[in-house]
Amino acid sequence: MDIFDFSEGREGYYGEYGGVFLPEILHATIEELLACFRQCKADPTFWREYVELLQNYSGRPTPVTHLANLSQQLGGAQIYVKRDDLNHTGSHKINNVMGQGLLCKRLGKRRVIAETGAGQHGFATATMAARFGFDCKIYMGAVDVARQRPNVFWMENLGAEVIAVQDGQRTLKDAINECMRDWVANMDDTHYVLGTACGPHPFPEMVSWFQSIIGLEAREQLLGLTGKLPDRVYACVGGGSNAIGIFQGFLSDDNVELIGCEAGGLGAGSNLHAARLAYNDASVGVAQGFKTYFLQNDQGNMNETHSIAAGLDYIGVNPIFSYLWEQGKVRFEAATDEQVKDALRLCMRTEGLIPALESTHAFVTAIDEAPSMGRDEIILINQSGRGDKDIFTIADALDDQKWKDFICAKADQYRQEKN
Repeated sequence: MDIFDFSEGREGYYGEYGGVFLPEILHATIEELLACFRQCKADPTFWREYVELLQNYSGRPTPVTHLANLSQQLGGAQIYVKRDDLNHTGSHKINNVMGQGLLCKRLGKRRVIAETGAGQHGFATATMAARFGFDCKIYMGAVDVARQRPNVFWMENLGAEVIAVQDGQRTLKDAINECMRDWVANMDDTHYVLGTACGPHPFPEMVSWFQSIIGLEAREQLLGLTGKLPDRVYACVGGGSNAIGIFQGFLSDDNVELIGCEAGGLGAGSNLHAARLAYNDASVGVAQGFKTYFLQNDQGNMNETHSIAAGLDYIGVNPIFSYLWEQGKVRFEAATDEQVKDALRLCMRTEGLIPALESTHAFVTAIDEAPSMGRDEIILINQSGRGDKDIFTIADALDDQKWKDFICAKADQYRQEKN
């Protein structure tokens, strides 16, 4: 199944979702980007250059690892993990940004901007900009700047200017709004490296295309390791780029169940979560350039979101997933903050893995469902990022007093230096 065949004659739409809803001033820039992207997709040398770049610079292909200890402890399905945390910069984000970097070179633009929540996309974009020699500015909500300080440090030292956004909830959606404003003001020389498969067309298709390398690799690797396809594939879903990436390896296989895992935050009914589809709290709307399911009130104003994972607290969901969910092709579940903490402890103690808090949401659902499956069945989880970026948040969440004291002291020192 090709995810890009859902338009039914309307390019950029997946069923009724997607599209381009932008100020007229940006239409010429979007058309320029779309024309360049079409050329890149039609040029087989572009994909070869992209794959070679990731192999030589980022370390692809990333391996698939059998979690024998966890599988035995749970007593059900055999659990395998696609290790995209082993990419350069520590997550799947490098796949997208290196592809957009090559595209940006073709556009002839010398400045890139990006939004980031967990900081991994900002880190990856700053890395790409250093590699290609672009000027770089990263917009990040002030709340996320505080809780993802390690990635801010690396972005700044890679030469990027990091802007702490003080508007709104001061998280990911607010960073995207600021990026859009910058793009409008500087579209002649600037490319917006949008980090997830959301936003106006062609971004959902473009980001999904670059991230499809995850699923293409995983399918071949798992067949080589086990001789069969997985019964279920799990991936966390904020905007949805890592999930749509790995799912593309298995969309045509009716016997493979695809499960997207959203941020349950403080739980259903709390209004402090980002489970758009799992909790059925979202409704269809238009925001930030595209049409999809958003967490919004009756007037169309965006609700507050919450997650222990900075990269999952986005208000909307990939428009491709909106369509696939309605068609019954992807199931959505949610993991609460407390469940994420428990799953993280289990992964660390049984397998020596430290998945990012975002990725751990996928582990929660897989761990919950694996015991009811047969021992000859196979689960594949996309570990889209590693948890070293989350050290301060994890230390606080796991109630480690020694680390809390250390964090407070470092935060005070940082504030004094800034003042």
